[in-house]
Amino acid sequence: MALVSLPLYENRSRAESFGSVADLYDRARPSYPPALIDALLADGGRTVLDVGCGTGIAAALFAARGCEVTGVEVDARMAEIARGRGLEVEVSTFERWDDRGRRFDVVSSGQAWHWIDPHAGAAHAADVLKPGGRIGAFWNFGDPPPDVRERLAPVYDRLAPELVNYSVVLDSARRAERLDVTVAGIKGSHRFGPVEVRHFPWVRSYGAREWADFLATHSDHHALAPVRRKQLLDEVTKAIGGVFEMPYETALVTAQTR
Repeated sequence: MALVSLPLYENRSRAESFGSVADLYDRARPSYPPALIDALLADGGRTVLDVGCGTGIAAALFAARGCEVTGVEVDARMAEIARGRGLEVEVSTFERWDDRGRRFDVVSSGQAWHWIDPHAGAAHAADVLKPGGRIGAFWNFGDPPPDVRERLAPVYDRLAPELVNYSVVLDSARRAERLDVTVAGIKGSHRFGPVEVRHFPWVRSYGAREWADFLATHSDHHALAPVRRKQLLDEVTKAIGGVFEMPYETALVTAQTR
């Protein structure tokens, strides 16, 4: 009998696994392009609720624009690093977070909305947004160039074949699904106007060790047994060798409250 995989937001062991690599996550995860922040603040928003703020990578970009930012983060270890950036962070799942009557211009979520029930999350976002407020869920999607993928393929085939077709990093097939689910949740709340999907291309350079560190912060890689994970990442580092250019596309799903 075929196994039915849980939606990511129901897989709490994965959703709450990042705190054990919080320092590495903060160093290795990429930031976001300035044009994305421009788009989310184009309506003049100045109060931002950053959902699943992690170590504050996205929240710090809003704060640097002069916004008043409140973060919600499920893991206290991640939240502590965000607080070290001078951010206000409350530890909770978003679905159960107590807004205490506070209202915001923007509800943002970088690299985290797939860990939240898309229907309950959209409804709660609408509850805490001011009239005309904006929700923005966004992800960095990227594929290593073909020559790097060719070098990595035999490593994964040998050491972690299950990640080839499931990894958030190495498999692009789930991108459309992730965006579609987010769009459906926002539309299904009947609390927002038209939903827009926007794309922001950019590029980042990675050295071999930097790429391995980046992989180590993803829940599918982190879920491997430590010995197996170390072997995989060591072989990935050897296979890459030098520096490569990683083309990214940040995808934003956004809408305004009615």
